[in-house]
This record gives sequence, C-alpha cells and structure tokens, in this order.
Amino acid sequence: MTATSPAVRVLLVDDQQLVRSGFRLILSVEDDVEVVGEAPDGAAAVEAARALRPDVVLMDVQMPVMDGIEATRRVAAEGLAKVLVLTTFDRDDYVFDALAAGASGFLLKNSDAEHLVEAVRTVAAGHALLAPQVTRRVIAQMVAAGAAPAVPLATEGVATEALAAEALAAPASGAPPTGPAGAPPGDPRLALLTPRETEVLELVGEGLSNAEIARRLFLGEATVKTHVSNLLAKLQLRDRVQAVVLAHRCGLVGPAA
Repeated sequence: MTATSPAVRVLLVDDQQLVRSGFRLILSVEDDVEVVGEAPDGAAAVEAARALRPDVVLMDVQMPVMDGIEATRRVAAEGLAKVLVLTTFDRDDYVFDALAAGASGFLLKNSDAEHLVEAVRTVAAGHALLAPQVTRRVIAQMVAAGAAPAVPLATEGVATEALAAEALAAPASGAPPTGPAGAPPGDPRLALLTPRETEVLELVGEGLSNAEIARRLFLGEATVKTHVSNLLAKLQLRDRVQAVVLAHRCGLVGPAA
C-alpha cells in the first residue's frame, strides 16, 4: 500500500457475528484492505454505508429486518459502494436478484480465503465477478432463455469468467430499436462510437480483458483502457458488465461455436 494506492475500505454485513469475525480476520492481514465497519442486517448496512462510504460492501443475503438483496438495491441506487454478495446458498434466484439489484459480484461463502480477498480487490477496481461454481449454469440458462448468446470466456479466473453474468439480470426487451443510419442494430447509441471503440466493445463482449484486447488489436493496454472508458461514457453504461450485456443484445457478439 502506498500514498497513491489507498487501502480498499470494506464494510462487512452478516447477521452472524462469527461469520463477520472470520471475514475480518481474513481481510485484516492484507496491507491493501481495511475493514471499516460491520452491520448485522440490511437496514443497518445501508446506514453504515451512508456513514462510512466504504469501497466494497460484503453483503449476506438472508438477514433479519432487511435482506441483502433489498439492501444491495438501496446501496447501489445511492451509489454508496460496490456490493459483493456472499451466501451459503448456491441458488440461481439469488444470483439473478443480486445482480438485478446492482451487485457487482456474487461469491459463495465456501470460497477459500484467497478468492475472497481477490474478489474484494476485483470489485473495488470496478470489475464484476461471479463465483466460478455457478458461472456455467448461469450462462446455460441465459442461452436457454434467449437473453443473449453464450460468451466464450477467457481463463483468467473469477473476474474474467463472470463478465457475462449480468446479462441475466437485464430485463427482457421487445424488438430491438432501429438505430440511425450507420449504427449497428440494437441500440442507436452505438452510432456514437468510433470504429475502433466498436471493435473494443465487441471484444469486451467476448469477455476479453484489457490485456487480451491489446494483444488482439496490437494496441497498448493503456490505449485500450482509454477506449473502454470512452465507450462506457458515450453509451452511459455503469461498468464493463453492462457493456457485455449491450454487445450481446445488439448482436455485436455472435453465438459461441
């Protein structure tokens, strides 16, 4: 940790004190992570997030007073923090509801300590993730529901593996709108992109990281990062995951072979 890289501030939310203590113990040994508070239920979590402004909230699902899904919805709506939902329950509805509520990730509590720490860092950096245990099933259901084609995922671990997950959280839309002349089908905002930005969006939609896109397009990684930032701003998207959803909905990414 340096003066230019402050520690990631984390709020722990779980109705079990023992669980919160375990998470605190795991995270507190990391130089770049700081646990700034705890909350025993969703309502207390929202208040704590307002007061403490953490970077990441580790959010349980089943809690008294207010459950983690509703708490996630409120935290995300107010832009208080990124939310990483943790649960012992490997259930599709929790995954979909958490992502629809605005969570940046979903991780099972049986994940090991290394994955937990990496998940916190990943979400704090603005990326989204899904537990590897549920990724394959989520994508299969996404394809079966016709929400979007399957994504050919890279093999860089949970962060890259999850980029397609939020497509399931997006509500089904009707017939795609017709864009202005020259715009790819699906969303008129795509006409705002330069040809290079459209190329980058296609590769983001395939689940490629900035480094992989840089290699594919023979560009510097910093240049790719700039293109990604520009296209997110032009398309008014919250994060990279929403870009994946848009790329699929607009047909920029074809079905996996």
